[in-house]
Amino acid sequence: MIPIRAFFESWGDAALTTLGFFWMALWAFCLGYVVSSMIQVFVTQERMRRTMGETGPRSVALGAFFGFVSSSCSFAALSTTRSLFQKGAGIVPSLAFLLASTNLVIELGILIFIFLSWHFVVGEYLGGVMLITAMWLIVRMTLPKGHVDAAREHAKGIGEQGDDGDPPDWRTLMRSRDGWRSVGSHYFMEWGMVWKDVTFGFTVAGAIAAFVPASFFQALFIGSGPGSDPTWWQIALHTLIGPIAAFLTFIGSMGNIPLAAILFGSGVSFAGVMAFIFSDLVVFPVLRITARYFGKRMAFYILGVFLASLVIVSLALHVGFSLTGLSPDPTSSQTQQMEPGERFAIDYTFFLNLVFVGISAGLWWLTRSCHTNDDHDDGGHQHASGDASMLDKILRVLALASYVWLAGGVAVYFLA
Repeated sequence: MIPIRAFFESWGDAALTTLGFFWMALWAFCLGYVVSSMIQVFVTQERMRRTMGETGPRSVALGAFFGFVSSSCSFAALSTTRSLFQKGAGIVPSLAFLLASTNLVIELGILIFIFLSWHFVVGEYLGGVMLITAMWLIVRMTLPKGHVDAAREHAKGIGEQGDDGDPPDWRTLMRSRDGWRSVGSHYFMEWGMVWKDVTFGFTVAGAIAAFVPASFFQALFIGSGPGSDPTWWQIALHTLIGPIAAFLTFIGSMGNIPLAAILFGSGVSFAGVMAFIFSDLVVFPVLRITARYFGKRMAFYILGVFLASLVIVSLALHVGFSLTGLSPDPTSSQTQQMEPGERFAIDYTFFLNLVFVGISAGLWWLTRSCHTNDDHDDGGHQHASGDASMLDKILRVLALASYVWLAGGVAVYFLA
C-alpha cells in the first residue's frame, strides 16, 4: 500500500507533469490547427472529391496528400473519408486519405519531435507512407468481391450530402475577411474536437509517469528495459502489444504521444512504440464508427488490414533503423528526464506559446466580430461529433474529472 504522504507527493508530481507536458506542446497544437484550418477552408472537400477517382497511383497519391493537409482527429477524418467514398472516390484512395490524415499531419510530427526525438518523426512520416503502400497491396490481394459495393450503399444510407456546387476560389477567400473568419471558426472547431482526448490523455500520461514504475512496462513488453537487447520474436510481440495498449487507452493520437514517450523511456522497443503510435485507427471507438459508416463486414476488414499493415511497417522500420544505425536512444527523450517544474522554464517554448496564444486571440476576435455560416468543410466535423456522441459524453466526463484531479494535485504540490 502506498503511504499517504508518498501518494500526495506523487499526486502533485503527476499534476505538474501533465501541465508541463501540455505547456511544452501548446504552441505545436496551435500551429498545427492554424495550418489545418487554413487548408480546410481554402481546399474544400468537394475539390478533393473531384480529383480522387478509382484506385490508381495518382488517386492514391492525391488521397494521401489531402490527408496530409487535413485534420488529425480520427472521427473527423472518418467522416470525411465516408463522404469522399460516398461521392465516388475509390476505397483505396479513401483509406489512404484516412491513414494520412491521422499519421502524416503537421501537428502530430511537431508533437512527436517535442516528446520523443527526430528519429520518431522520420519513422512517423516514412511509416505513414509505408502504411498506405502496405494497405494498398493488402487490399489488392485480399478484398472480397462485393464488399466495396455493399459498403458504398451503406455509406449512402447514412445521409448522403448533396453536391456542393462550384467551391469558392481559394485566392478570393484568402483576400477576404470572411475567409479568415471561417479559418477562425475551423480553428476553434479543431480544439472542440480534441480537447477532451488531449486533457484525459495528458492526465493519464502524467499519472503514469508519477505512479507506474518502469518495471510494469518492462513486464508488459517482454524483453524490454534499459540496455536490453530483445530478440526478434520479442520485438514482433511488442508490435502486437502496442495496439492492445492503445486499444485499452482509447485516446486519440494527439493525446497518446506523451504516453508513447513514457513507453520508450521505460525501454520499450522502437517497433513497439511505433506500433502504439500507429494504432489510433484500430481502437474500439473508431471501429464502432467505421461499422456505422461502412457496415460491419467492411469495418472488420478495414480493421484487419490496418492492423496487419501497422505490424508489418513497425517491424520494417525497426529493421531499417537498426541496419542503418539510426535506432533512437531512450535517453534522447529529454522530457522524461526533467523535473516537473523544469518544463515551465523561460525558453523558446515560452515565447512560442505567447505568439500562438496571441494568434488564437486574434482568431477568436475575428470569429466573435461577425459570425459566419460560410464554413465550407464543416460537415465532416458535425457528423463526426454527432455519430460519436456516446464516446463524446464519456470523454467529457473523464476530461472534467481530469480537471478536478489536476486542480487537487496542484493544490497538494504547493501546500505540501
